[in-house]
Amino acid sequence: MQLVFATTNPHKLREMRDLLAPRGIDVRGLDALGRAVAEPAETEITLEGNARLKATSYARALGLTCLADDSGLEVDALGGAPGVHSARYAGRGTTREERDQANRDKLLAELERRGAVSRKTRLVCALCLADRTGTVLFETRGTLDAVVADAPRGEHGFGYDSVLLLPDLNRTIAELSPEELNARSHRGAAARALHAWLRQQPLPFSIFT
Repeated sequence: MQLVFATTNPHKLREMRDLLAPRGIDVRGLDALGRAVAEPAETEITLEGNARLKATSYARALGLTCLADDSGLEVDALGGAPGVHSARYAGRGTTREERDQANRDKLLAELERRGAVSRKTRLVCALCLADRTGTVLFETRGTLDAVVADAPRGEHGFGYDSVLLLPDLNRTIAELSPEELNARSHRGAAARALHAWLRQQPLPFSIFT
């Protein structure tokens, strides 16, 4: 089974491939289609809304079943921010790496400015699957609880991973192996829910054709 994952983020694409390949699903990113499709503006106020907007927009534009996600970081002491603005929280940087660095710097600075506050946070992945007509087939939400570290640690991952500490391991997400991350990540939880739903569908299940 082949499935279009509506993203150009190579990190997200690699994670979703690793998660769904063992379940017999071949995940293709937008770059592999050889077709230019305008990226829809993410105008919704929730992660679920943006995931749904992307899945339905790309599905209709491509005439293919599409999976899309919107992921973000919710920090308790910041009232749930950066949330839907996680990818562009600092509003600086030209490349993805520059934006990630600026976002991490702003997050640490905002918490330091507030002093002795809770650093509890969670990564959230809202996942939506839409058929070629733009009809939503399935939606789910996966989370990973963490705390914001005092300083970055680790060489793996992307985004906020190097400043998100998992207390039970005393390691940041960026210090986990890909296998460890997939077993407990927000995106992994969402992907497993998707697979469980797919297994419940009557055969032949033709959304991929």
